[in-house]
Amino acid sequence: MSCWDIIADYGLRSIGIGERLLPRKDFTLCHQVTLIGSGMIWNIYFGTLALLGGFFFSMALALGKASSHSLLSRLSNWFIFIFRGSPLFIQFFFAYFGFVSLKGTFTIFTPLSSAWLGALFVLFCNTAAYAGEIFYGALKAIPRGDIEAADAYGLSGWARFRKITWPTMLRLGWPAYTNEAIFLFHATTLVYFSAFPTWQQRGDALYYARYFADKTFNPFVPYPILAGYFIILTLIVIWIFGFMNRRLNSHLPQDQRTGLKLRFNFIR
Repeated sequence: MSCWDIIADYGLRSIGIGERLLPRKDFTLCHQVTLIGSGMIWNIYFGTLALLGGFFFSMALALGKASSHSLLSRLSNWFIFIFRGSPLFIQFFFAYFGFVSLKGTFTIFTPLSSAWLGALFVLFCNTAAYAGEIFYGALKAIPRGDIEAADAYGLSGWARFRKITWPTMLRLGWPAYTNEAIFLFHATTLVYFSAFPTWQQRGDALYYARYFADKTFNPFVPYPILAGYFIILTLIVIWIFGFMNRRLNSHLPQDQRTGLKLRFNFIR
């Protein structure tokens, strides 16, 4: 079987297209690269949807925490504290236990007991909490002179928020939010270890990497392949967020623009 045949048979297996059974023997490098890459579809699915939904919710959390309304401020603060203060893996565990307990009474919770929606919901809440704290700090760091200038031009309420507060908050918080986006995509590998079941036994990239490591008794091939995929994904995220960062800073003089820099940490 050629590599092209393997790609045609297993390239979309993780979403139910192609061969139903995994190969049992005679594993080639093409088998491992193809199937682990197929599993990356789920990691990208989890990360992308959680990031998009969590971005807008994080804005609401940041504004809620900074609100003068005591109840709204406390609710936002406690939500951020709970999801930032507890490990993500524990959040997966309690969410799965809660959804399974509730689906027996309320059928609406049945989809949430599966990874495709339940794990996505946990990742959504987790990234919204972290990003909410990031944008709250950015909101508090807005120069007072910008607000005073808006007042001098007669801007107030929604107009001031749309033209001054929100763009400045995004610009100040974007570098830190880029790190959160990278962490979120890496955190999608925890779905495999959580209690959420895989969809029809078709898991994410780590599911296939673990399968080949167990079958070949050699983890030094599938896990580096998995790491390579995530490095490529990280570079794509950095490029996309770097483009957005340049757009957010395009109105500033060249010497005042802050760019995203890729730095390698030898010691974490």
